[in-house]
Amino acid sequence: MSETEFPASGARGLGAVDLRVRVRVPAKVNLALRVAARGDDGYHQLATVFQAVALFDELTAERRRDDAITVTTRGLHAHRVDDDPTNLAVRAAVALRHHFGTADLGVHLSIDKSIPVAGGMAGGSADAAASLLACSVLWDLDTTPDDLVQLAADIGSDVPFELVGGTALGRGRGGDVMPALARGNYHWVLALSDRGLSTPSVYACFDEQVDAGKVVPLRPDDPDACTALLDALASGDAARVAPLLGNDLQEAACQLRPELREVLAAGTAAGALAGIVSGSGPTCAFLCASQPDAYLVQTVLRSLEQVDETLCVTSPAPGAQLVVS
Repeated sequence: MSETEFPASGARGLGAVDLRVRVRVPAKVNLALRVAARGDDGYHQLATVFQAVALFDELTAERRRDDAITVTTRGLHAHRVDDDPTNLAVRAAVALRHHFGTADLGVHLSIDKSIPVAGGMAGGSADAAASLLACSVLWDLDTTPDDLVQLAADIGSDVPFELVGGTALGRGRGGDVMPALARGNYHWVLALSDRGLSTPSVYACFDEQVDAGKVVPLRPDDPDACTALLDALASGDAARVAPLLGNDLQEAACQLRPELREVLAAGTAAGALAGIVSGSGPTCAFLCASQPDAYLVQTVLRSLEQVDETLCVTSPAPGAQLVVS
C-alpha cells in the first residue's frame, strides 16, 4: 500500500483540549466493479475504481466520563441503522481503542446521515472511517494516516477508501487502495430507493450466475482490469468515461430488484451519458455531461414510481475531513 495522506495528519494534540470532534465523510460510487469468482475462503477478489461524491454523512464524537462506546443516528434511513455494538462506527472505535491499548476511553458517536443505508454507496463504511478519524483526534492518539488506513482495512473493504476519498483503484477485497488521477468534475444524478439491498444476497446471486455461466468473472491476476477507465478519468472527459463504467454485480442486483432495469433505461433515455447500479445497489448513478443535463435527467427520474428520491451531486470529493466550527 502506498503512503497515504488525508486530513488526519497534523491533528495530534487537538484531543487534549477538545471534548467534541466533528468529521464529514462522503458517499462513494464504484465507477468500475470487477468481481472474481468466490474463492476457497468464501471471499471475492475485486478490481474497482472508487470515486467519492459530494454527498456527506457527519459524525460527532463526544468524550464520555466512563469507558462506554455508544451511538445515536438521525437523518436519512436512520430507522434502519442499528445503534448497538454491530454498528460499524462503534466497531471502528472499539478497534482503534484495542489497537492502542486504551480500554479506559469512552465516546458517544452522533451520526447525521445523508448517505443511503444499504444503498451501495458505502454509508456504513463512511461512518466507520469518520469514527476512526474523530476518535483518534478526540482521544489524542499518536496515529498516522497509514495507521488508520491499516485499521480501516480490518473493519470493511470500503472503509480505507472512505478515509482517502477522491478517486482510487481498489484491489484484493477492495481495501488495498491506490489514489488515482481524475481531472475535472463529474455530474451525477442518484436515484435512491427506500428499500435497501443486502450485499450478501447480491453476491450470492452473482455466484449463482457465475456457476450457471451467465457472468464471466474477473481473472484475479488481470493487471488491466480498469486501465482504460483510469486513462479516461485522467483525460477529464465525461464522454470518454461513460462507456467504460461497469459493474459485475449489476445483473445480480437487477435480478433481485427487476425495477432497477426500468430506472436505468429511463435515465439513459432522458439524456444521461451512462447509468450504473452503484456497488451492490439499489442506488442507480447516472453520469451526465453537464449540470443542466443532470437537472433534466433528475426531473424525469423523480417522476418514476420506482424511485423514492433523486439527488444531483458532483465528484470527486475529499475523503473523511475534520470539520472546524
